[in-house]
Amino acid sequence: MNDRAANIRHLAELIRDVDIAMLTTVAPDGRLVSRPLGTQDVEFDGDLWFASEYDSGKAAEIEANPHVNVAYASKGKNSYVSVAGRASLVRDRDRIEQLWSPAMKLFFPNGKDDPNLCLIRVEAESAEYWDGPGTAMGKALYFALTAVTNNPGSLSENERMDLRH
Repeated sequence: MNDRAANIRHLAELIRDVDIAMLTTVAPDGRLVSRPLGTQDVEFDGDLWFASEYDSGKAAEIEANPHVNVAYASKGKNSYVSVAGRASLVRDRDRIEQLWSPAMKLFFPNGKDDPNLCLIRVEAESAEYWDGPGTAMGKALYFALTAVTNNPGSLSENERMDLRH
C-alpha cells in the first residue's frame, strides 16, 4: 500500500482495542526509555494521543528530542505495530476536554482541570506491522506451516509504511 489514507485506515484497524502502548523516548544521555501509556480513545488519523504529567521525565525528554516510537501488541489478534514519529506536548484545555475520560481520573485525581495534565501528540511518520492469523485455528495452522516450510512468513503479513504527508 502506498496510499497514505489507506495505510492509516489499515493501522487504525490493527491498533483498535489495544488499550496500552509502549512509548519510547530518548533520555538526555541517549538511552532509549519505554513507558506504558493508555492510548486516548480517538479515531487514528495519523496522530496518536496520550495523557501525561507535564512535569514528568517523558515530557522533558520529548521537549529535548521529539523523536519517539510507539509499540502496540495485540496477542488476541496476533498483530504487532511499531509507529515512529514526532511528539509534542499539548496543553490546550479544549483538546484536553475533548479527550478526557473518567478512567483518566485515576491518574489525574484533580480532574481535567489539573494544571499538570497535558497531552502527548505523536504525529506518525512511518510504521511497521506484523499481522498473523488471529484465531486459535489460524495460529495452529501458522505454526504447523512454519514448521513444515521453514518459512515464518507463510501466513503472516509484514509491511513498512511511510506516513509522511
